[in-house]
Amino acid sequence: MAAVTRPSNSSNLRWVVCFLLFLATTINYMDRSVFSLIEPVLHGVSFMGWNPAADKFHQPVFDNNFGNVVIFFQIAYGIGLLISGRVVDRLGTKAGYAIAIAVWGLASMSHSLVTSVVGFYIARVCLGLGEAGNFPAAIKATSEWFPSEERGLATGLFNSGANFSALIAPLLVSAVTLHFGWRYAFVATGSMGVGWLVLWLLFPYAKLRPSQDTLTQQYVALPVEKQGFLSILFTRRAWAFALGKGLTDGVWWFYLFYLPQFLNRNYGLELRAQYWFLVTVYLFSSVGSIFGGALSGILMKRGFSINAGRKVAMLSMAICVIPIIFVPHVGSLFVNNPWPATALFALAAAAHQGWSANLFSTTGDMFPSSAVSTVVGFGGAMGALGGAVFTAVVKKNLSLHPTLIFTMAGTVYLLALVIMHLLVPRMGRPLEATE
Repeated sequence: MAAVTRPSNSSNLRWVVCFLLFLATTINYMDRSVFSLIEPVLHGVSFMGWNPAADKFHQPVFDNNFGNVVIFFQIAYGIGLLISGRVVDRLGTKAGYAIAIAVWGLASMSHSLVTSVVGFYIARVCLGLGEAGNFPAAIKATSEWFPSEERGLATGLFNSGANFSALIAPLLVSAVTLHFGWRYAFVATGSMGVGWLVLWLLFPYAKLRPSQDTLTQQYVALPVEKQGFLSILFTRRAWAFALGKGLTDGVWWFYLFYLPQFLNRNYGLELRAQYWFLVTVYLFSSVGSIFGGALSGILMKRGFSINAGRKVAMLSMAICVIPIIFVPHVGSLFVNNPWPATALFALAAAAHQGWSANLFSTTGDMFPSSAVSTVVGFGGAMGALGGAVFTAVVKKNLSLHPTLIFTMAGTVYLLALVIMHLLVPRMGRPLEATE
């Protein structure tokens, strides 16, 4: 197997960039998670028109408020990804990222003005459109600052912000909600984006960014305006990434949006009582994100090719997800004890994050940096679509057929990897015109 080539000169400032990406991702997930955390509080807000009976997990109601608001966000997020990926490639990482966080920060704070369910629909749509810019910009930044063997680790590190947010968001949201009311929870998290935006604008990104020669870029990168949107997307490589996202992202949406309700509906745990269970899941997720992302780099440094390193790491993560299929059965074995189910969620969430770190890194393996955001946006849109479909399936079948839902969640990663391998048998070689 051919080993990857290490960069001859790579600035340590790349880790400062990685830290900024970590902070942005943390804020991104905090803003989107506030709604699920304060959802039980809305049951007591009569003028909202919220129907708590329609949100019971044990009732097979398709048109419940919570699920519909989640789907509105996911659809807007998917549309936003199609747009934001191309915008970031055209405007550049710094400007594209700045616009994205400005939009989603304002949208997050706008939730504090909502007075109806329809208002939540509108606010979540705006939030989804803005938050869509995070990963296209972050993955593009990673491809611009890190060599191939470090991209998985860098992606795993900044992507762990999704898990770190789950550690601090419940504490922050519960404290703010208790002392000031649920509206200020949205203001508290949304305003954090303003602080990050100042740091990002002050950072001299373009002046300090290493050259592509330094990163041993494998491609002759054409100017982005010469790379047609359709010409990029009509490749087997783009569809390999997109289908990998579309098939697996819905499972992560399931963990993110429904885990607090799962603990509440199945074990009677309120927000404060859920904290340590959520902390356990997301601490393991952070470990999985970092270790899973680093695993491919470790393999490459031991002589594995980029193709073998990425795929072996992804296969390892896919296998670790499989035990989630036992979640519907542990309740009868361990009555009133949430820890066994929590442990299965933790393992699956950690494996998903390790999978995701490597999946995102494949875009830099397969495309020049000038097209990375476009591809990430396209794949993210497919992931959002997959998330919306999976949410609809969950809403309709979780109470009636829980084994089906968790079996899907546990096996879809292996299916995704097989499809990706069939579409792209060899990653890490120059993109040819016929592909």
